[in-house]
Amino acid sequence: MKHQTDNLWINFLHLYQPANTDAYHIQEAIDKSYARLVRALEEHPQIKFTLNISGCLILRLEELGYFDFIKRLKKLIESQQLEITGTAAYHALLPLVDETEVARQIKENEVILKKHFGTNFKPNGFFFPEMAYSPPVAKIVKKMGYKWIIVDEILFNGKLGQVNFNDVYLDTNSGLKVVFRGRHFSGTYVPDNLAKFFAKDKTVITATDGELYGLRHEDPTGELEKLLKRNFFTTQLISDFIAERKKIIKVKLLNGNWESTQRELKNQEPYALWQKKGNKIQAAIWDLADLAQAISHKNYKDVNYNWSRWHLVRGLASCTFWWASGRDFSDNFGPRAWSPDEIERGLNEFIRSIRSLHNQTTSRTKIKAEKMYLHVQRLIWEKHWRYYWQK
Repeated sequence: MKHQTDNLWINFLHLYQPANTDAYHIQEAIDKSYARLVRALEEHPQIKFTLNISGCLILRLEELGYFDFIKRLKKLIESQQLEITGTAAYHALLPLVDETEVARQIKENEVILKKHFGTNFKPNGFFFPEMAYSPPVAKIVKKMGYKWIIVDEILFNGKLGQVNFNDVYLDTNSGLKVVFRGRHFSGTYVPDNLAKFFAKDKTVITATDGELYGLRHEDPTGELEKLLKRNFFTTQLISDFIAERKKIIKVKLLNGNWESTQRELKNQEPYALWQKKGNKIQAAIWDLADLAQAISHKNYKDVNYNWSRWHLVRGLASCTFWWASGRDFSDNFGPRAWSPDEIERGLNEFIRSIRSLHNQTTSRTKIKAEKMYLHVQRLIWEKHWRYYWQK
C-alpha cells in the first residue's frame, strides 16, 4: 500500500548491548524489542527504517545462537526496508579515545558487517555512539568512506528548535552530509505522538535506542503495530532522503552528543554525561583508561596483546562512564545512571587489559595501574554507601 501524504517519518534505531553484559540482558532485549521491530517490518513491507547495530552485539548474537535473527536483518536489507550504518564496534565514546582506537573500532565493525551482510557491504551512513560528535572523529569517518551522519539537533547551534527537518546539511568541519534528529520527537514513545508531531512538521526525524520499543516502554496494546498500518505518513531510508535533496545547507557542527544540554555546551562540557567536571570517579576511570590504551597500543607485539585488547575495548564502552554519572533518566524511559557493579565491570576490563601483557618491562606500569584501580574502587563504593544507597 502506497501512502498518499506529504508527511514523512524518518526513524533511526540504535541496537546495542555491551560486549561484556550478561546473556540474559541480550535475550531480554531480543524478546521484548529487537524481534518485535524486525517482525513489524516483515509484516509491513511499505515501512522503511534506518538502523545501527553495533558489531559487539552481533558477536554476542553469534555466541548465543541468534543466527536466524541476523538472517532476517539481512533479508530486510536486501529488500531495501532496512539500511544499516557504520559505527564503532564496541561503542566507545569516540571523541574521548585516541584516534588509533577510533579507526580500529570502525574498521572492526566493518569486518563484522561484511561477514554477515556480504563481502561488498559498505554503509553510506555513520552513527557515533551516543551521537557524540567531534570534528577530528568526523574527519576520520569521512576519510574511511562514509557519506553522511545523524546527530542531535542541538549540535546545529547549541539550541533546540532551530533546525528545519525537511533539509539536509553539510558539516563544513568534515565534508559529511548531516541529518538532524528531533530531540522532542525522540524523547517520547513515538507511536503515541506521531500524528501530533505532523501537525507542526511535515518531516519528523526520530532516533532512539531500539530497546524503547518494548523493553524500556511497555506497549501492551501494540501501538507501534497499529501505527504502521495507518496511511497518514510515509517512511524513507536516510540515504534516500538525502539523495532526493538537491539543496544542501552548510553548517559547522558543535561538539556534543544526543543528551547535551544548552548549559553544558555553553560551559564547554560537550560530553558531560561521561566526563563531567568535578566528577572524581569519572576522572579517575579515564586516567586508568588512558593508561590502558597507551600501554596496550605500545605492546602490540606482546604475546598476549590480543587478550589485552580484548579487555581494553570492553572497558572503553561508553557504559563504563555513563553508570558513574548519577544522572536521573526516569523522564526518558530510563534508570538513574548509577551502578557500582556496572562501573566495576568496565573498571575490571581496564586492569585485566594491563595485567594480560607478558612483557617484563610493563611491571612498573602494572603496579601503578593496580594503585589507580584500588583508588577508583574506593571512590565508587564510598560514593555509593554515603549518597546513593537506598535512594
